[in-house]
Amino acid sequence: MNEILWQPTEAEFKNTELFRFKSVLEKKYQKQFSNYFELWKWSNQNQEIFWSEIWDQFQVLGNKGSHIVKNKEDFLNSEWFPDSKINYAQNLLKFITSENSSKVILEFWGEDQVKMSLTGQELLHLVSKTSQALSDAGLKKGDRVGAMLPNHPMTLIVMLATTSLGGVWTSCSPDFGIQGVIDRFQQVEPKLFFTCDYYFYNGRKIDCLEKSKEIGSLLKTTKHTIVIEYSLNYSKVNTSNNSFETSSYQLIRFGDFIKKYQHKELVYSQVEFNHPLFILYSSGTTGIPKCIVHGHGGTLLQHLKEHRLHSDIRPNDSLFYFTTCGWMMWNWLVSALASQTKLLLYDGSPFFDEGNLLFKFLETHQCTHFGTSAKFIDACIKANLSPNKKFNLKSIRKILSTGSPLSSESFEYIHSDINGNAQIASISGGTDIISCFVLASPWTPTYKGEISVAGLGMDVDIWNEDGSSVTREKGELICKTSFPSKPVEFWNDPKKEKYKSAYFEKFPNVWCHGDFVEKTKNSGYIIYGRSDATLNPGGVRIGTAEIYRQVERLPEIEESIVIGQNWQNDVRVVLFVKLKDPLCLTADLIEKIKKEIKIHTTPRHVPSIILQVNAIPRTKSGKIVELAVKQIIEGKEVKNKEALANPEALEGFKNRAELTT
Repeated sequence: MNEILWQPTEAEFKNTELFRFKSVLEKKYQKQFSNYFELWKWSNQNQEIFWSEIWDQFQVLGNKGSHIVKNKEDFLNSEWFPDSKINYAQNLLKFITSENSSKVILEFWGEDQVKMSLTGQELLHLVSKTSQALSDAGLKKGDRVGAMLPNHPMTLIVMLATTSLGGVWTSCSPDFGIQGVIDRFQQVEPKLFFTCDYYFYNGRKIDCLEKSKEIGSLLKTTKHTIVIEYSLNYSKVNTSNNSFETSSYQLIRFGDFIKKYQHKELVYSQVEFNHPLFILYSSGTTGIPKCIVHGHGGTLLQHLKEHRLHSDIRPNDSLFYFTTCGWMMWNWLVSALASQTKLLLYDGSPFFDEGNLLFKFLETHQCTHFGTSAKFIDACIKANLSPNKKFNLKSIRKILSTGSPLSSESFEYIHSDINGNAQIASISGGTDIISCFVLASPWTPTYKGEISVAGLGMDVDIWNEDGSSVTREKGELICKTSFPSKPVEFWNDPKKEKYKSAYFEKFPNVWCHGDFVEKTKNSGYIIYGRSDATLNPGGVRIGTAEIYRQVERLPEIEESIVIGQNWQNDVRVVLFVKLKDPLCLTADLIEKIKKEIKIHTTPRHVPSIILQVNAIPRTKSGKIVELAVKQIIEGKEVKNKEALANPEALEGFKNRAELTT
């Protein structure tokens, strides 16, 4: 059995939001839940009651209506809260009152260059002014606003203003290339386009104006291109600093966009539960990105559940998640305003100042919930960082990780080098559901190397190829019944053909998520990678993460990527490694890698070929792209390189003579 790294005491559990929630259920429905798994089972057997209780106990503003779900038995066409009215932005801002409006609600660092704090009152006033400006610019319910912006306070403000009017928000980060932005936004035809003058990354100031002019000119439906000036705190100034010329192209400074407006009480558009709120995008590594639409109600209820019950976020906590505005974790992060928590926004490189600045930010603002990616933790290990020796991180109660599987070594590192008293919460779900299928619970232990539980109200199971439920055996992560945060639709998919193809083709009327997963005897989960990247030598399915876990333990290896190459009527495993400078791949190191893999897995996991590359290709959100590498070595064209953060890395995989024999 895997080692227990964290376990709540009875007193600690009784102080959680989950304990309070389950106590209300026990009294109201004459039930007794002796452990988390009994509550999880009840939540799925009584989904309509469960989601209605989420609405009620977390005091969601809106009209709940008389029906909880329509067409429940038809997963694809089911509709939650079909006659309700709600507004997402209103529920994020509802706790800001005259009594607490002077309290700081947001802290921001743009590396070491720009720092800002906003009170609740300042946030409300800016949302009000922006909402008025958007309305006068012609934004109406259902109109889209596209944003190429950093993780900056004004990004949050423009999103809240947009959604308060019933507009639809879609965003990407400013490191996207022109074609990458166009591939996304052109599909959804934004009426307005927001961008920035520059941003900082690893100490460099990166200009965005020329790129923004070209994007604005290519987005034919866009009425205005509005530029947020990165260094300005618009709650302190009433105009722009005139830092750039606007006459050569129709750029509007954000300060000029809002300067004529005074604060007045916000009027929120009450929209349908499934009215579009956010448009997110698939990675786009195999073609033009799919546009995945999420609604006001499903996003809000799911995030309230995950923040309050699973992450135990309480009023006056401080939540940080390292993310860009092109990753769904940004949407997840900002929804925490609905749980009365302070947002900690950081923009730039997480490794600026050798990783010290990010942890200094957490220490300075007494972070209670620290979220990052598994890759960041891996990089900290490789860099031999011990943040708890330099910084006081004792305020952190939860450390969350997502983006890729968190290895056992990373669990150990977090426990020993960041905060040994914090609960480690490895979580997994994705853009598809703007939330999680599996995550943590403050009622259950954290076992090293495992994701703790399936989410409440999420009828998750692991099925083999025959559609039978399996434990302690690898299979497909599936969800048997509908849930409120399933996509409202795919954009421009009126017959739901893309939607159905994405999730419901493998098992009829059952969501198949595309993750290769094992359910453990602890009722936890281990994710071995994406099903479409699974290796299949000799007909045996192997998850890529099984190999990464062994290879990246070696001090010589910085990172790696593995694919299955079709070869002589079978599949052979090919491993590419990026070594620490200035190392070169020798016969001895190849043997060492193979031995490490064989000892800790099986002979079938051992790569037939190991090759050195200078870089590993990744998406903008940091995920490695096995499918793109497989396409390259098979001589196929990678259709959408704009989806990659470093498309030049693919050159190192082309025409490798070693793969022809």
